[in-house]
Amino acid sequence: MSEQVCRECHRITLNQVCPVCGSSNLSTDWSGLVIIIDPKKSKIAEKIGIEMPDKYALKVR
Repeated sequence: MSEQVCRECHRITLNQVCPVCGSSNLSTDWSGLVIIIDPKKSKIAEKIGIEMPDKYALKVR
């Protein structure tokens, strides 16, 4: 199974439904990767609105 990205919150997942927001609007066409370990201390997480630690895509088509 390939990694997919939620079009709503940009979380990378192997599931058919996003475990963060519950959306099934997923894409295999994405680029850029950011791994957020501590969203409360991360300026990047703050800038892109991430509140949970995980892997996220920067661009989703």
